[in-house]
Amino acid sequence: MSEASDEGVESAGAAGGVLFVVATPIGNLEDLSPRARRVLSEADLLVCEDTRRTAALCARFGISTRRTALHAHNERRRLPGMLERLAAGERLALVSDAGTPLLSDPGMHLVGAAIAEGYSVVPIPGASAILAALVASGLPLRPFSFVGFLPRKGRERRTWLSRIAELPGSVVLFEAPGRVLQTLDELHGCLGPRRVAIARELTKRFEEVVRGRLGELELCEPRGEVTLVIEGVSWDRDVELADDEAIASWVLRNRRDNVTTRDLSRELAERSALSRSDAYRRVHELLARADGSPSSEGEG
Repeated sequence: MSEASDEGVESAGAAGGVLFVVATPIGNLEDLSPRARRVLSEADLLVCEDTRRTAALCARFGISTRRTALHAHNERRRLPGMLERLAAGERLALVSDAGTPLLSDPGMHLVGAAIAEGYSVVPIPGASAILAALVASGLPLRPFSFVGFLPRKGRERRTWLSRIAELPGSVVLFEAPGRVLQTLDELHGCLGPRRVAIARELTKRFEEVVRGRLGELELCEPRGEVTLVIEGVSWDRDVELADDEAIASWVLRNRRDNVTTRDLSRELAERSALSRSDAYRRVHELLARADGSPSSEGEG
């Protein structure tokens, strides 16, 4: 990584205008960075998910920049006007109600169009409920998947639950108040007793992170905004890989089309007493036997 600098990459692109994608606090207003505050103050226009929410933030920091709404219902319609402003050399700052824009929030069409037209798109990092929940969860951070909000019901919801069951690493979900317990029950039914962290009201006065296993936690319906972090399939630690039967079971359970023999053997070596070369030979042998083909020694 390069050395830290207090100078942001904020120059105009070849086409003139600049679109800043600005992260705002998810609760605690002290999390607004000095750079974000400056960009919001110096922009020609704040492009907001909800102008009322952004107005409260601006009032707190004395920011008087003009605001306009860009949300899921008007983004495509207002896109030409935003591009005209960028063409005129204006500096637009895109913000969501809280946290980093585009993550379960509108703005993707604007960012995509600005990039296509050659305008600079400059991220201004800051608060993120996803990362805050991950680092407080106690679950592995690499790899992780962000799903956002699940579909509310029906076949699409069941499809996503099935997909989550196969995702490697930790999985991050958002859930609305009033539906958390139902979602936890459905996750337990699909994933079994995997570890989970339930983070609510992050950075706020009543911040709380509850950790345990799906199906074993006794909870009242949490109030406020909730972020769930669920243990992924490849991080299942329930089985001690201390004998041949356990190793064979683990290998066959974790084989997937997108995981190579070498990657699977590397993880097996980390979880057992096998060396990497022995783990590779064991995985190769087990997969060959499962596929009905003769095994061969070595790593060729």
